[in-house]
Amino acid sequence: MAQLVTVPPSTQPVPPSREPEGAAQPLTITSSNGLGTAGPGRALAPGGQPGMTMQGPDAGSGRPSAQAEEPPLNVPPAQAYCWGSPQCRGESGQAAPAPAILTPVAGGCSGPVAPAETLFTTRADGAVRLRLDPEGPGALAPITVHQLFQAAVERHGDRPALAYKRGQTWESLSYRQYQQQCRAAAKGFLKLGLERFHGVAILGSNSPEWVIADIGAIMAGGLAVGIYSTSSPEACGYVAANCAANVVVVEDNAQLSKILQVQKQLPHLKAIVQYRDRLEEKRPNVYTWEEFMELGRTVPDSQLDSIIRSQCVNHCCLLIYTSGTTGTPKGVMLSHDNVMWEIRMFKEVLGLQGHEVILSYLPLSHVAAQCGDIWVVMSVAGTIFFAQPDALKGSLLPTLKEVRPTILLAVPRVWEKMEEKLKAAFSQSSLVKRKLVEWARGIGLQASYSRLDGDGSLPWGFALAERLVFRKMREALGLQRCAVLLTGAAPIAKDTLEFFMSLHLPILQMFGLSEGSGLHSTCTHEAFRIYSCGKELPGCRSRIEQPDAEGTGELCCWGRHVFMGYLGMEAATREALDEEGWLHTGDLVRRDPDGFLYIVGRIKELVITAGGKNIAPVPIEEAVKREVPIVSNAMLVGDGRKFLSMLLTLKCQVDPESGAPLDELSPEAVRFCRELGSQATRVSEVLSTRDPAVYQAIQQGVERVNQRAPSHAHRVQKWALLPRDFSIAGGELGPTAKLKRRAVLSAHEDVIRSCYRD
Repeated sequence: MAQLVTVPPSTQPVPPSREPEGAAQPLTITSSNGLGTAGPGRALAPGGQPGMTMQGPDAGSGRPSAQAEEPPLNVPPAQAYCWGSPQCRGESGQAAPAPAILTPVAGGCSGPVAPAETLFTTRADGAVRLRLDPEGPGALAPITVHQLFQAAVERHGDRPALAYKRGQTWESLSYRQYQQQCRAAAKGFLKLGLERFHGVAILGSNSPEWVIADIGAIMAGGLAVGIYSTSSPEACGYVAANCAANVVVVEDNAQLSKILQVQKQLPHLKAIVQYRDRLEEKRPNVYTWEEFMELGRTVPDSQLDSIIRSQCVNHCCLLIYTSGTTGTPKGVMLSHDNVMWEIRMFKEVLGLQGHEVILSYLPLSHVAAQCGDIWVVMSVAGTIFFAQPDALKGSLLPTLKEVRPTILLAVPRVWEKMEEKLKAAFSQSSLVKRKLVEWARGIGLQASYSRLDGDGSLPWGFALAERLVFRKMREALGLQRCAVLLTGAAPIAKDTLEFFMSLHLPILQMFGLSEGSGLHSTCTHEAFRIYSCGKELPGCRSRIEQPDAEGTGELCCWGRHVFMGYLGMEAATREALDEEGWLHTGDLVRRDPDGFLYIVGRIKELVITAGGKNIAPVPIEEAVKREVPIVSNAMLVGDGRKFLSMLLTLKCQVDPESGAPLDELSPEAVRFCRELGSQATRVSEVLSTRDPAVYQAIQQGVERVNQRAPSHAHRVQKWALLPRDFSIAGGELGPTAKLKRRAVLSAHEDVIRSCYRD
């Protein structure tokens, strides 16, 4: 049972809020002839305008230029554009010139462009007007994903592209083999009857087969559609039906079972392909990966090349389904230009040099992994190493040590788990080592803040701290080659950011969304503020809609990264895109005088009390977690109520197989209890005895948060301790560990009601 606690009124005055603000070498890997038995396919060789090179942003853009040399692209003849000049409102509400919208006319361009009249479409076969600028980053020539792939093969054909583990050995596919495999998959899809602009749904954990199916689907003229591997059969059926999937690619028999349960609800489904494990039962139109890769041998290269050449930069190539945390999942349509322009801006702003190494473990059905793992890596001729399917259940750290990536993107929960592991290791060290680490972390934090303030000097003792502590910490995490550490998808605690800053491992926060092709703004090593999600990518624009007295309002975005529309959902599309083409994100944001953006919360997450106060829950939730280290998750409630309450969970161990939370407290939570004088080792012990030491610690932490509240309405007056932590398996967290507030409210309705009984 949940335990309810009432917070007494604070006797102290409420002060105003004062919240503070070497070259990569790949692993030794064994070359492989490929996955399955497909023979080599002829490379796509589009004609026209040989030697054309993509142009970077103009020198006056104020942004760092890309360091990696762009490969020359041979491109087919297409169309150029004439300029339009609609008007739109600026942040001040005054009329201001909108970013130019282009209309196709006869001429020549880098990639084929379909005629289009509007900025959005909800049809799978629709096209949109490109949002090109007259100069600068937004004027880069649009290209298709196939042109990028061909350029990588022509220049880096023998470099390792995909690396995967077979037993204890890492094997790889070169870029040339990678393309051959994708072409073989594309021919297989055509043989199975894939129709133009119909979906190929992919359900499973990250693997070379996942990526090959993804690109093969696009080559064959279909839409690549990822489904989260944790999805229920009903959720899988919804996505497959919504995208009119002709083929579903599944990982194993467990995922196959989900599709078989809803197969009768999928009128467009023609075949299922399974890429891992033996089929438990042979069924009609269900193929192993090996069988599938042989199917297309009789499909001529000319047929596939014709389909590839016919694809336009303003046609949809990817569908990213929202996780459904705020309602029915929506199919976000991304065009070739959306993806290709976005990854070129990402590469430029972070200064990626080429031949980067990335560990692919976040779900490829998420926009960040789809664009980052597949397309950003391809743009720098890097290597994708695929983690084991249980990466987020315990095998991530050992794999990081093997791979030693040069870039690492992790959601906040992953960084928090790393922090907990390191703190646990520190606590078990000798007194001398603990003192050494404490001293070094003080030096590291000072150095990080000096860099943040624009002071390039290092504090005395930094070189010694680097040699004795920082270098060893990076090796312990497998981050000794990692130059870029990124986080996004959910809020991250200041304590976690400062912990890694103290080890001289600054984590750069980003902001993006599926509807913005994954990224709109990011901090960089040259432009960093703690708590901030940085500045816009080159060529992206922001507008703050209806700002309040503090400058906080809804973030609206413009740029070539803005999506085409939601598949089959015109009303939802018109709600997201206004008449002038601005994307309304639903995120509350403010901008500081230096141009850095700060996400305050989501409009739909705002708690509106009975007194009419609009309260952003995330800052209060994060403050409680910061004050009470035993708390794993916190969720503010109080919509339409007289006061605020909070649901809390404790840090516990996790089942390595299912990812479900267990009753046993985590080592960090047990240590916290011991420091308080409690002997509890289980969540149930804390709740059943209303453990005085733990309850008092939580109560005192909540009171400290209340003392900093900007008003009485922002104070948490009651809190309840839940018997089970939130998890993806339990349905309270989305695939990227984002809190599903509706699910929590529904599951704990009785507990919430008890908070408001007189």
